[in-house]
Amino acid sequence: MKAIGSIFVAFVYGFLFLPMVVLVVLSFNVAPRGAVWQGFTFSWYHKLIQNQAILDSLATSLEVAVQATAISLFFGLCVGVISVRGRKRERTFLRHTSTLPIIFPEIVQGLSLLCFFVLIGIPLGKFSIVIAHCAFGSAYVCTLVRSRLLAIDPLLEEAASDLGAGPWTIIFEVLIPQLWPALLSGMLMVFTLSFDDFIISFFTSGAGATVLPLKIYSMLKFGVSPEVNALCALILMTSFFLVSLAFWVQNHKVNQ
Repeated sequence: MKAIGSIFVAFVYGFLFLPMVVLVVLSFNVAPRGAVWQGFTFSWYHKLIQNQAILDSLATSLEVAVQATAISLFFGLCVGVISVRGRKRERTFLRHTSTLPIIFPEIVQGLSLLCFFVLIGIPLGKFSIVIAHCAFGSAYVCTLVRSRLLAIDPLLEEAASDLGAGPWTIIFEVLIPQLWPALLSGMLMVFTLSFDDFIISFFTSGAGATVLPLKIYSMLKFGVSPEVNALCALILMTSFFLVSLAFWVQNHKVNQ
């Protein structure tokens, strides 16, 4: 029975990760088309960094991801603190609503945000993409902050208040130092999710605001080339590193 379970687990992991391994391997293949291995080369990566259109979309994605991460950290921190340390009515409301962007399908969020932007007259572009990414980014930060804050003894804040510390002093000198692992994990996670988001970006982008996932999609219309494989391999490895770092930071602090 254990052998069957091990085979099933191996099959599932192979089904999930083997296509990614194949993609990375093919990005080093000399052959311009097909899956037949003909030799090792870095030429596709060299061509990739010389493609100005890809570099422009990469710069747009980085700009959007950095802005969305910074804004999400601020709002996620505020909502997370209020959902744990606020009044009962505020805690109840935020506890039931702050995670909705995580639960709702992305296609629903993207379409609803598109309708909202058109309704209030916000032009589609970088600004609209940043706002859209903040909608789900803040929810992830809030969840991490809330889970960390629940493990912090509120008596520490009461003791600081008794010693004469004001609200801002308590936030910056008592809470923030203890919340930094959750904030760092949230920052890395939101940056990764914003950088490689496709569905919401597809609905909320406009002319002159082509992020990298949309650029890859447009390139795939002409077939899968090794240059696309190289680009996807770089995104895959970068995303894997950032997410792994976020989980390591969170688990390392918990184990301490």
